[in-house]
Amino acid sequence: MLGWLLLLSIPLAFYAGSLWRLHLQSAAVAGYASEQGRDEQLAREVEELRQRVVVLSSAEKVSQQANEQSRLTIKLLEEQIYKQQQDLASYKGVLAPASRREGLRIKTFELQATDRPGHFRYKILLSRVGKGEKPLEGQLQVSIVGAQAGKNVTLELAALSADLPDALPEQPITFAFKHFQAIPEAGRFAELKLPEGFVPSEIKVRAEVKGEKPLLRTFKWNKEG
Repeated sequence: MLGWLLLLSIPLAFYAGSLWRLHLQSAAVAGYASEQGRDEQLAREVEELRQRVVVLSSAEKVSQQANEQSRLTIKLLEEQIYKQQQDLASYKGVLAPASRREGLRIKTFELQATDRPGHFRYKILLSRVGKGEKPLEGQLQVSIVGAQAGKNVTLELAALSADLPDALPEQPITFAFKHFQAIPEAGRFAELKLPEGFVPSEIKVRAEVKGEKPLLRTFKWNKEG
């Protein structure tokens, strides 16, 4: 009996070992499949994120192109307005009746707020009263008067325009014209940036023409931003 039991135990042990190996293989295969599934899911999520980045990047490029196109359109319109102003200056005058004193006029300091806090666009218009053929030549000194930290402060325009893409290249600003001139030229706008905490109140434009008494005009600061 004992001998038969020993003989029967050998195949039973072999069979049990085979079943155990099959169980381990099945568990390993299932674990591998699960890990592979997770890897594939992560790969899909990474690809989705990559596609989102591509879409956002494309949208940003489209927005930049639209902004650039708008800027170019505005400049074109400004140039057309400038040309019309020049035509008006030639025909109607920036020329006044003979009873008025002839010479330089500081017509306007045009100011526009932008979508960036503290950033403003500006343009200066000069004209001439009289019929002289010799160009008026001179220079402008522009300053912004305001308050900062409870004190009255006067800032030069050049200091407010440094490092800006549409800044005027020089201070004082030179000019030479017969009837009419816009600064910057061609109807464009220049740009200035106010320092943080500075509250502007007025703009002073001082013009010096060779052989004439300096001319000063003050404009109220009337833009928010």
